[in-house]
Amino acid sequence: MKQPTIKIESLSTGYRGKNNVTIVARDINATIHGGELTCLLGPNGAGKSTLLRTLSAFLPPVSGNITIMGRNLGDYTDKELAKTIGVVLTEKTDLRNMTVEDLIGLGRSPYTGFWGTLHEDDRRVVAQAIEMVGIEPLKDRMIQTLSDGERQKVMIAKALAQETPVIFLDEPTAFLDFPSKVEIMQLLRNLTRTTGKTIFLSTHDLELALQIADTIWLMDKQKGVMIGTPQELASNGSLNSFFSQRGISFDIHDVEGSLCIIPRTK
Repeated sequence: MKQPTIKIESLSTGYRGKNNVTIVARDINATIHGGELTCLLGPNGAGKSTLLRTLSAFLPPVSGNITIMGRNLGDYTDKELAKTIGVVLTEKTDLRNMTVEDLIGLGRSPYTGFWGTLHEDDRRVVAQAIEMVGIEPLKDRMIQTLSDGERQKVMIAKALAQETPVIFLDEPTAFLDFPSKVEIMQLLRNLTRTTGKTIFLSTHDLELALQIADTIWLMDKQKGVMIGTPQELASNGSLNSFFSQRGISFDIHDVEGSLCIIPRTK
């Protein structure tokens, strides 16, 4: 049985101003398990990035509780958080004149102290992360010579080198061509299986998420957050309800026991 790593209770997200509070999403209740890939879907402006930033402790919750590994998120020190949560952001890294191996080595910074010196154990973890992502031929390349897809794999390897039980990713397939999108999504799902980590990501790649994710979060300003497996959300009408507002409906077919969802523009 998969173990819960994140528990969210009555969570509202948003921003505190000087004299007011802007609520972006409210009353979110959910449990996220280790060994699962969870994808957060929703239109621009629905609050996906705000939710990710709140779960990552970059923003405080407006109200409610977030528990990670049995401990309230607000009780973690910065150093403890760095050993618990890895974050891969959308923005392209602008680093130059650094090798792939050196960049991945930065993932060891929560363990290496002020000087950041990698010891034998750290180098072993870095080598393991490189192998898990399958980028051994890239390890001596300079970062600026990589394609977008290669660079994203390097950032995932850096998060793996951080050895956290939880990894959050904000739009990891943005800027990638379709084959690279598929490769990254399959890689992330495989990593949940081989490592038992909790991987939670936001994405606009609807069809890929529905085919690959274990759990889907549908985020909507009017209806809040709807959560379930792709099959559950298709069967109970949540998918059709969610996307019919955007001029899309779905044909749902069971092909060899797997869910096949075909978007149909009205």
